[in-house]
Amino acid sequence: MGKYQIGEFEEVVLLAVAILHGQAYGVSIRKEIETKMDRKVSIGALQSCLDRLQKKGYLSSQDGEVTNERGGRPKRYFQITVAGKNALESTKEMRNQLWDSIPQVILDLKFSSI
Repeated sequence: MGKYQIGEFEEVVLLAVAILHGQAYGVSIRKEIETKMDRKVSIGALQSCLDRLQKKGYLSSQDGEVTNERGGRPKRYFQITVAGKNALESTKEMRNQLWDSIPQVILDLKFSSI
């Protein structure tokens, strides 16, 4: 394994933050993942993952504007760090190496009912 080890959900969250560049906060990240991946995301799981990625140094955050809809609390915006970008690139490279190692006969398989 490489220097960077992230789980599948961590990878998805990092990708969503990168896609949303400058507009990545809890609700927008959740919506991006649910829309692009057709996958439900609990806000608790997302918040835990965001905290974990910050502790690893892959994300940074800052408070944004205060809104009335949020009861006067500011939104917390996330951005990917250099380490986060490196983790994504490392993960992508590792996945590509695995894909490139699959024998062509497997890639040529057609669906069949058994």
